[in-house]
Amino acid sequence: MEHLKKELDMLVSKLPNEEEFRVKLVTLQSAYPFNEYEYIISTLLGLDTLTLEHYYGLRDRYIERNCFLHIFDLTSRRFGDTWAYGQIKSIIPEIRKPSRDLDSTYQSGEYDAFLDGIRIEIKSSRAVDFNSAASMPEKALASDSEKRFLMNFQQIKGDLCDVFVWIAVWRDVIRYWVLSSQEVVTSPHYSKGQHRGNVGEGQLHVRDDNIHDFDGFEVKPNRLAEEIRSAYARLSG
Repeated sequence: MEHLKKELDMLVSKLPNEEEFRVKLVTLQSAYPFNEYEYIISTLLGLDTLTLEHYYGLRDRYIERNCFLHIFDLTSRRFGDTWAYGQIKSIIPEIRKPSRDLDSTYQSGEYDAFLDGIRIEIKSSRAVDFNSAASMPEKALASDSEKRFLMNFQQIKGDLCDVFVWIAVWRDVIRYWVLSSQEVVTSPHYSKGQHRGNVGEGQLHVRDDNIHDFDGFEVKPNRLAEEIRSAYARLSG
């Protein structure tokens, strides 16, 4: 959205009635699907400040920069449970939902996925503007944004799984990290006792100012399965 705003603002500055137009934007009333951007674009097209070809280019670039924006519309539960597992399953088809048939000691909800005897917990979060109170899609950030963000990986129970897979979603990219359970609970960014009385459960905040501390654990999607096995080997070795 930041890129689009800049491009449209530059075009608005070329209007002969720029000042009058900007005043009108301040008092503009909107109702879906007629909003501020529709109004700006239609005005620019009508006054030949924006050509149809240029508009198509704006549109294509916006869609490319926001190809994962729809994920910010998901409810927290659907995003954290259904979407996250489905995303990993689409990359590693052989991954399975845990069950007593696969793990005789398994108790419901202990961890999220099972691969080659490895107990995997999947955590997901979305990068949003830390200082914004807007809706999720409106405060969603692009990967090159310089705004502050906070991603909170909650309900971390290191003794109930072997490997953690973290998924982080921006407007334009999805990134993955793979860590052994020991590497998570010994991280200086891990906080024990997320909720009072919850023994063995914690949380970990990934922010704009500490995300590079996890660079060594970031993996490409096509190496997820291999890195899960490597993280397990570090744990058991």
